[in-house]
Amino acid sequence: MDSQPQQTILIADDEPLARQRIRRLLEDLPGYRVCGEATDGRDTLHKIAALEPDILLLDIRMPGMDGMQAAGQISQLDNPPAVIFCTAYDHFAIQAFDVQACGYLLKPVRKEALAQTLARAGRTNRVQRRSLAGQTGQDSSQLAVRTHRGTELIDLDTILYCEADQKYVTLHHTRGETLCDYTLKELEQAYPQQLLRIHRNTLVGVRFIRGLQRSSDGHHSLALKGLPAELPVSRRHTGHVRQWLQEHQPSP
Repeated sequence: MDSQPQQTILIADDEPLARQRIRRLLEDLPGYRVCGEATDGRDTLHKIAALEPDILLLDIRMPGMDGMQAAGQISQLDNPPAVIFCTAYDHFAIQAFDVQACGYLLKPVRKEALAQTLARAGRTNRVQRRSLAGQTGQDSSQLAVRTHRGTELIDLDTILYCEADQKYVTLHHTRGETLCDYTLKELEQAYPQQLLRIHRNTLVGVRFIRGLQRSSDGHHSLALKGLPAELPVSRRHTGHVRQWLQEHQPSP
């Protein structure tokens, strides 16, 4: 079994004790390696250029250039690390969203919260790298969605269906619902192997398709695994859905 490469982490905090505490927490988390430390925003930018970390754990209140200012510059880099703020202040969360941070932890940082946020940040960083490498969206197994909490990653294999309603699209997945600002057309073009159009307002996750149903009045609907109600299939898309089913029916 191939071992996963370790994610490298840069710790940026002006307090030595805070950096030491984060280091101790990371020692108990497999898959991560601290590649360096920084003491302020300017130092953080220099260390990112020199060390190219995968993930940055960044304090906000630091002398000189603070963490928020540094994050603003980091977000403009061609290949930025995933940024996780570690701060004693909860009122910077909205600003963190603006500089594309993928995590926001309050001090004292708890090991469980750190582990969860690091896992999410690592996946975000790999998605960014694939995008920068020019690969197509269908090669990615996660969909990055910006929410009020930061960047949320939705595994494509967990999406039951995507439903358009006025300006927004709701992703219905096995963990709940997530509102996003992607259009159905964007999702359909980016992930043609995972999402199938069945209606002008609906895409479905192909791995959940059970079968096409026809009612006595001639209307069609699609049954999905794990979804009690069937989804309407428009007349315009019925032929395409039927063709998909024929091509993907398991051999007898």
